[in-house]
Amino acid sequence: MKHILIVDDQLGIRLLLKEVFAQEGYEVSLAANGYEALEILKEYKIDGVLLDMKIPGMDGIQILKLIKEQWSDIPVMMMTAYGELNFIEESKRLGASLYFTKPFDVFELRDSVNNLLK
Repeated sequence: MKHILIVDDQLGIRLLLKEVFAQEGYEVSLAANGYEALEILKEYKIDGVLLDMKIPGMDGIQILKLIKEQWSDIPVMMMTAYGELNFIEESKRLGASLYFTKPFDVFELRDSVNNLLK
């Protein structure tokens, strides 16, 4: 069973995505911030990370850098409400596999993640 980590400061988004990916047969872990995400990554074998760009404390770019430094083989998929090109370009440069703009189509997101991880 593939294990996916969802990192978003909005509880509603975490719960929605958890339900979607649990129905797809994934084991799902949730983190509200970068510190929780890094603890989960240390503890479990994670196959993919869905990461929000705008998170209080440590933002998505910082979290992405840390993940790629320690777990370079884990695909990271960025989610953001920002259509700002500098964030997209920087996350691609740092190794993000996919990019979703909120509000996203949850089925499109699910299918993209499935294609990447299965």
